[in-house]
Amino acid sequence: MQESHTTPAPSKSRFPKSVPYIIGNEAAERFSFYGMRSILTLFLVNQFFNPNHIATLNDVANAKANKLHHLFVMVAYALPFVGGMLADWFTGKYKLILYVSMIYCLGHLLLAMFDGGLGGFELGLLVVAIGAGGIKSCVSANVGDQFDATNQDLLSKVYGWFYFSINAGSMISTVAIPWTYEHFGPRWAFGIPGVLMALATIIFFSGRKKYVKVPPQGVNRNNLVFITWYALTHLGQRKPGQSMFDVAKGPYDPERVEGVKAVYRVIAVFFFTLAFWAVWDQCLSEWTLYAEKMNRVINLGFTSFTVLPGQLSTVNTVFLLMFIPFFNYVVYPWFDKIGLKTTPLRRLGTGLILTALSFVVIGIIHTRLDHGGTPSIWWQVFAFMILSAAEVLVSITGLEYAYTHSPKSMKSTMTGIWFLVVSFGNLITALVNGLIEDGGWWAHNLKGANYEWFFVIFIAVFVVVFLFVSPRLKERNYITDPYVDNQVISDTHNL
Repeated sequence: MQESHTTPAPSKSRFPKSVPYIIGNEAAERFSFYGMRSILTLFLVNQFFNPNHIATLNDVANAKANKLHHLFVMVAYALPFVGGMLADWFTGKYKLILYVSMIYCLGHLLLAMFDGGLGGFELGLLVVAIGAGGIKSCVSANVGDQFDATNQDLLSKVYGWFYFSINAGSMISTVAIPWTYEHFGPRWAFGIPGVLMALATIIFFSGRKKYVKVPPQGVNRNNLVFITWYALTHLGQRKPGQSMFDVAKGPYDPERVEGVKAVYRVIAVFFFTLAFWAVWDQCLSEWTLYAEKMNRVINLGFTSFTVLPGQLSTVNTVFLLMFIPFFNYVVYPWFDKIGLKTTPLRRLGTGLILTALSFVVIGIIHTRLDHGGTPSIWWQVFAFMILSAAEVLVSITGLEYAYTHSPKSMKSTMTGIWFLVVSFGNLITALVNGLIEDGGWWAHNLKGANYEWFFVIFIAVFVVVFLFVSPRLKERNYITDPYVDNQVISDTHNL
């Protein structure tokens, strides 16, 4: 009798047991962050800066609230770069996420406790910003740490669920928290996000025995900060024809030096996205103030309801979920088919133009409000639709560009720098509102709808400069060129 031999079926990949804890943690954390932001500007105006709704104080009160909101966002997005380095060098991701999450919870507690005192409330905002920013770069990287060679094929799926949890958390919170604020007041509206952040921390801690915990690697001198500092302090040793960074190729790994040069090439592109980030977060701050004065009744024929000002940002998530597949599977292929290739730089330029158009719509709305009109809230929905399309073109393209145009050794660094661009964009908006708050020329000339028209001009300047500079930007794709990571390439554009 002949013995039969059968090839055993390959084992099916399995999700790591830690994944549900990470996704649950992210959904609850994003609920807390976007929930408190959905009411923040409106609360600051009504509670601290213009509680008696005096018309002559509106512009200054709005500027004060907007400045504080954007300074908060600036700090929150400046710290992922720092948090990532601390985790990689000293603590590891698990410990940093756990301990900073506790700080995060404390910040929410301060917001709920000091809803009647500006000093304590500002302290709470600072602590929340430290918490949100400190863990941001580590949480998404921690997802990838859970996978190995046996289940790498599931990584894209788990990141899909990860980003679904982000959108689910933010969507639910931007509906629920403004409603809570309207019916139960600020203490509950800021307290519930705190409860969700505590829940996020508990969920994360509950998975402690299931995580793959990558230990800290110690201080790595072959990084952007050390190489840049060395290059700047040894410019006199540069040889003719060398870029300013080539002088660092002796004391530092030459491949890492080439990676740093690639980072600065990407930063040259990122500079233009400052125009987008200087205005995007205004949809969660300034736009809520305008929505409060608009006709917010939505009539669907069979029913009608009134939308609360802080709930309007929910449509941004809805439009994003619609536009991401639409652009990827319809818009980009159609333009490529007719011979207009949708390169990353073309997408960025188009996104900036759409960003300006969204502010044109808001400027028209504000002009009508200044003249005593009550425009329909559908106009703001229209502005959100344009801004969401711009977000797909700028934000998603920017992240893709950062990944494809930086070597493996610098991809985490580029993510941190992308968050820094968001931070600097919010700093610009905070500074503009600070100037309005201080009075003088800015307060007089950026009154009412002139505020929007200023930012339309601001973006337009960036667009014009981008159209001139973009054909001259040196690009290098590390994905399509398989040899670029392993060779030293002479750079005709000295950095």
